[in-house]
Amino acid sequence: MEINQNIAEYYDELYPVTEEQKVFYSKKMEMFKKPVRFLRIGCGTGSFEHNLAKDGSDVTGLETSPELLESANRKRRTQLMAVRYFQMQVIEMSRFLGKKFYNIISILDNRLLFSHDKTLMAKFFYDCKQLLSENGILVVKIPNFELYNSSKFDLPVRESIRASLFTSIEQKGDEWIMNQHLINSSNKKIKVTEDAPVYLIKKQELEELARAAGFTDIKFYSGFNLESLKSDSQEILAVLS
Repeated sequence: MEINQNIAEYYDELYPVTEEQKVFYSKKMEMFKKPVRFLRIGCGTGSFEHNLAKDGSDVTGLETSPELLESANRKRRTQLMAVRYFQMQVIEMSRFLGKKFYNIISILDNRLLFSHDKTLMAKFFYDCKQLLSENGILVVKIPNFELYNSSKFDLPVRESIRASLFTSIEQKGDEWIMNQHLINSSNKKIKVTEDAPVYLIKKQELEELARAAGFTDIKFYSGFNLESLKSDSQEILAVLS
């Protein structure tokens, strides 16, 4: 399992919806007719998706963890909201979701890394291109792996008042493996992700795979504030169309 139920209680705290993120998507929504059709890959507990649907967007969220999906569905205050969640692996989405349907597809919070080899990574970009509407946008957020040059390293710790999330990545043979654990306010260590294969895609390769899939306009930023990407930026936000 990529991400297990142990993070569900803390997910919204560790992956908050920021004002910068809200402004970014609000501006992107202006490019499309309402209701704007969103697909979020790795939606977690659905906090951002719930807000989008509440404001009238048509929202689909994909998640592999049933516990996170349960939390996402609890946020639905009415069945009339245009939001739906599916327990689905990313490699399955092109089989079950509508082609040329989505205006904006997003994969954030390091979820792209779980497409854990180059073939699956190439398929991801191809599938997203098939699912996007004309002039649709793909938004990808990943760590800047140019900063790490060793066979074992730690990503920046994510922290909230009640918990800290630690992420380590290590090369084992030809594979890269991710492990994550939480330390909660009681100082208890809780496993979150254990020996999950990941793919450390870098900026240049992301652009190459995206162009091969048919994306022609590719922009890179350091985050949702759209500041220029620098060599020491911790994260990369890619906006593709």
